[in-house]
Amino acid sequence: MKRLIALAVMGSSLAVAPAVFAGAQQEKMKTCNKDAKEKALKGDERKAFMKSCLSGGAAESGKGKQQSKMKDCNKQAEGKKGDERKSFMSQCLKG
Repeated sequence: MKRLIALAVMGSSLAVAPAVFAGAQQEKMKTCNKDAKEKALKGDERKAFMKSCLSGGAAESGKGKQQSKMKDCNKQAEGKKGDERKSFMSQCLKG
């Protein structure tokens, strides 16, 4: 009988876990979408940003976030050369 009760308790706790995870994932999706809209990203640029944003983990930590920002700025700086690129990258990485 005790085993049956223990299994029932464990089973019910496992049923709740996916719902909690789904809520957190939905919130993350909302936040990433909002950020992508604020940056006016479209096409492949948006796709890359969303992938990075939703992957979480290191992408949200200091070093991963800076690397992600560098990738985004590099992509936006395509076609710029010399001082123009240097100035753009400086402003992009600050903001």
